[in-house]
Amino acid sequence: MIKVGILGAAGYTGGELIRLLLCHPEVEITFANSESNAGNKVYEVHEGLLGDTELVFTNEMPFTDVDVVFFCFGHGKSEAFLQEHTIPPHVKIIDLAQDFRIAAPTHDYIYGLPEIHREQIVGCRHLANPGCFATCIQLGLLPLAKAGLLTHDVAVNAVTGSTGAGQKPGATTHFSWRSDNFSVYKLFTHQHLHEICQSLNELKPAQAPHVVDTLDEGFDQATGISIDFIPYRGDFARGIFCTEVITLEEAMPTEAVAQLYRDFYREAAFTHYSDKAIDLKQVVNTNKALIHAETFGRKVVIISIIDNLLKGAVGQAVQNMNLMFGIDEKAGLRLKASAF
Repeated sequence: MIKVGILGAAGYTGGELIRLLLCHPEVEITFANSESNAGNKVYEVHEGLLGDTELVFTNEMPFTDVDVVFFCFGHGKSEAFLQEHTIPPHVKIIDLAQDFRIAAPTHDYIYGLPEIHREQIVGCRHLANPGCFATCIQLGLLPLAKAGLLTHDVAVNAVTGSTGAGQKPGATTHFSWRSDNFSVYKLFTHQHLHEICQSLNELKPAQAPHVVDTLDEGFDQATGISIDFIPYRGDFARGIFCTEVITLEEAMPTEAVAQLYRDFYREAAFTHYSDKAIDLKQVVNTNKALIHAETFGRKVVIISIIDNLLKGAVGQAVQNMNLMFGIDEKAGLRLKASAF
């Protein structure tokens, strides 16, 4: 059995992770850490788990008793935590925050997108789990990047459910504000742009234009193409619905573009191309990513959808854990979407 520790276990991602791992055939949850909820039963916070577990939150962190620890912290807290605490070398780390997603000589974290980094994930000790928007957007663009078809700026519009903002209440997560409402935020400046650009540049052919990161100092669009990303807050709890528009040098039939996706994701465990138009309910409460594309002359419109808490967070984290420990990639993740 894989013995698991969870830090930041009282938040949305912590609760979803516990829900998945309780049903995982190869996992035992050793501890669920929460300073503010220590001594309370997990189901007193994550009420949907009533009847499923008697696990109690703890303020202790017995790292020597686990094989892997999940960081379910807010962004920026993982790096600070590791500066103050020592985790034994044999314990694997899966970080769901953004602290280590960008490759750097100062850390050894592997970017955990299984569709492109499977071999590195299998052999890694430390893993940085991708962001939710980043996962959805990348999966829609990676086949085109590899084929060298990203030659002009890419327009991206994506809407996320309220759980994407985390469990801590805020002005834009309050029900009376969010209900029957729709809004835009972080125009062109969303933090997930860094990792999106990193992956697209990794896959593109050498002669293809560089994808420039509009968040970098000294940004100069003349040196390459940009991902023009507009995120929206939607009036629903979970899921991400993304549309991406690219311009080709020459027109291609829809079937030719579709075949690029089928070939690229042929071996992917959870990412699938659909010949039909897709809708959010097909992926909510699952670890699936679905993609659909259509061409209009030189324009290609790609739709990609995921559940932000699962494929966009803890579902992908469990998928990565399975790969890291050499077990069935789908273990604990055979989740079905609602039929209606």
